Amino acid sequence: MVLLHPLELLIIILLLLLQVTAADSFSHEIENFSLRQAIRRKSIQWMDSYQSDSLPPLKRTKRSWIITTIDVQEEDKGPFPKYAGQLFNNRSYNTSLKYLISGPGVDEAPEVGLFSIEDDANAHVFVHRAIDRERTPDFQIRFDVENRKTGELLDRPIFFKIKVKDINDNTPEFSMEEYGTTIRENHSKDEPVIQVTALDKDEVGTVNSQVSYSIHMQTPSPDGLTFNIDPTTGWIFLSGCLDYQTANSFNLLIKASDHGRPQLSSTATVTVTVEDANNHLPVFTSDNYHLQISAGEEHPAVLRLQVEDKDSPNAPAWRAKYKITKGNEKEQFTIETDPATNEGILSVIKPLSYEGDSETLRLVISVANEEPFFWCKNGIVMISDLESTDTAVNIKVLQRAPRFHPPILVVQREDSMKPGRVFRKYPATYPDDVPNKIKYELAHDPDGWLSVDENFGVLTVAKEFDQESPFLNNSLYTIIVHAIDHGKPPQTGTGTILLYLSDINDHMPSLVAPALDVCHKEEGTSLIIEAKSALARSHSEPFTFELPEDSEDVKHNWTLGRNFGQSVELLMLRSLPQGSYLVPIIIQDKQGFSIRQNQHIRLCFCPDGHTCKNSPVPQAAVGLGSGAIVIVLMAFLLLLVSSIMLCQCYRSGAKSKAIAPLQEGEQTLINYNEESRSSFSENGCFTAYKTFQARHLDCFIQTVDRTLAQKVYYQSTLEDYGDICEPCRYTEEGELEASISPCSTSIGSEDLPDDFLDTLGPTFSALEEICQK
Repeated sequence: MVLLHPLELLIIILLLLLQVTAADSFSHEIENFSLRQAIRRKSIQWMDSYQSDSLPPLKRTKRSWIITTIDVQEEDKGPFPKYAGQLFNNRSYNTSLKYLISGPGVDEAPEVGLFSIEDDANAHVFVHRAIDRERTPDFQIRFDVENRKTGELLDRPIFFKIKVKDINDNTPEFSMEEYGTTIRENHSKDEPVIQVTALDKDEVGTVNSQVSYSIHMQTPSPDGLTFNIDPTTGWIFLSGCLDYQTANSFNLLIKASDHGRPQLSSTATVTVTVEDANNHLPVFTSDNYHLQISAGEEHPAVLRLQVEDKDSPNAPAWRAKYKITKGNEKEQFTIETDPATNEGILSVIKPLSYEGDSETLRLVISVANEEPFFWCKNGIVMISDLESTDTAVNIKVLQRAPRFHPPILVVQREDSMKPGRVFRKYPATYPDDVPNKIKYELAHDPDGWLSVDENFGVLTVAKEFDQESPFLNNSLYTIIVHAIDHGKPPQTGTGTILLYLSDINDHMPSLVAPALDVCHKEEGTSLIIEAKSALARSHSEPFTFELPEDSEDVKHNWTLGRNFGQSVELLMLRSLPQGSYLVPIIIQDKQGFSIRQNQHIRLCFCPDGHTCKNSPVPQAAVGLGSGAIVIVLMAFLLLLVSSIMLCQCYRSGAKSKAIAPLQEGEQTLINYNEESRSSFSENGCFTAYKTFQARHLDCFIQTVDRTLAQKVYYQSTLEDYGDICEPCRYTEEGELEASISPCSTSIGSEDLPDDFLDTLGPTFSALEEICQK
């Protein structure tokens, strides 16, 4: 038995391992082929010596491929073709072999013609040009061996993966060239701001593709505030607290570098915009406010409280929230924020009580912002929603001030509004119903259109309303009236009149029935006048009604009674004869829209007690025509003739007439002969005349009234009324002819009572309306 030296035994074992593992593997690499051949020859010698000495013969191993490491480096500069490696098959010892190469990089895409093999016993592999690893990182190549003479494949093919060695030829690339983000001023330094990422296309897992991040430059850098970046993840953080007033944006230059040789890097910019947060509390412009408020009424917007806030306007950090913290136990006050000015609007929503001059209320009002307040402590953001500032409001309660009804009166111009005409009565009342004199004055009437009675609040037209006035705003003219009492201190109430020169009838209330037929009744008769809301403003009732101040003739006959909200009673103050009457009424809704309308009323005879009989008296007077002059002249002619007839009673030597008592409803003159004239004395004639005057005055008034009514009717409805207007004919001398009228009169104008014209009834009122138009 031959003993082997330990070194020799180790070599034999190594050789056996190499022969076994090389059969099917294409991924294990060994040393160069020349060294392997030398080792193989040496091992054969040792094996022969070992077998000859006593070891049993070894069996022949399976045929196998042997491939040296084929190294291909990325972007190799050549020269080309360039040796890359060598392969070997153990059949080459006793056979003439031919090596073949095929696959991607040889005769297939990608990179056709990149590799070739030399057709000789050494089977050297060559590369023919530079390779981009990022395009093709490796190649799977097939190697075959065949008999050079017969072309027979001598062994199964082997597939070998040629891996391209990476070099650091790629710079890290950011996903974006410019990054942008917005953060709040109260951003915590523990919360990430933004993440940047860069990708290196070199081989993953190598230093060539490993990227690190750094902040190369920052602008601005106030008070040492810096941004930090995690070098591995690219997350950016704050180092402390932001201050919007110092810097509201930052620009960062971020650098991404790999770890290869040479080291490559690139940059990107990051813009960080800061949004203002609440690090400034609102501060009241005054520590104390003093108010005087009238008792017994609500006061909207009685005080506006101002605050200053250094945060950005109109942001949640600036918008104020007000709260009454003390003094509002009875919930008589509210405060809200004006969104436009950020002011606090204090209002009295429940009337205050007057307790005397020494009574003073004190309110404490706090203000905070919609957004919680924050401050910075040692670089750490601290947030609290409890921070606020306070102020005090001292309120002295006074006796009530006069109030206008309504506070805002809306009026549309009427054609009859001429200088001197009463415009409206706009009264103010003292809320406590305590007798106290009120003085009225015009506080705002820039064009001087009105004047006001300082004692009664009656407004009168001072001059024509000018459509071209520079004080008009969309046909609207504003008038402000003050009502000042005589208290100490004096209290002032304010009323506003909105006068529209344009048509706003669609906003005005109106009469339901502008004309009414009423069966003739006695004094105290109640008529119901009903109003309705405008089409554009439904449900504007209840309404208020009044008779105009300038309609004294109407007020002599009519007055208003109970108000039912949508209707009102119109009462007859005295028994009126049949005919048409024009009653102007001012209607006002609850919003202050006011209009003057005419209610036409016809008092007529009703045979059945319910339905008016047709009458020549019209429902309403119309405009003055050419026949109106004839009507007026006839009235004066009647008075003149009556005066002439009376004068004959005193004339001596003339034909005498005796006046006898007449029956009721049948009023005529009785004729006597001349001889009986002497029995009458002058005093007797005068006495008889007085008796005549007293008994027949009413009949005379009715006759004139009826005659004028007929004339007005015909001249307003007929084109040809000349035959109606013919004057009555009287005898020029001697005895008067018998009158065809059932009520003939003879009264001188100088003997008529002083209020005669006021008793002529509705016809003269109709004439007055016609003349005014």
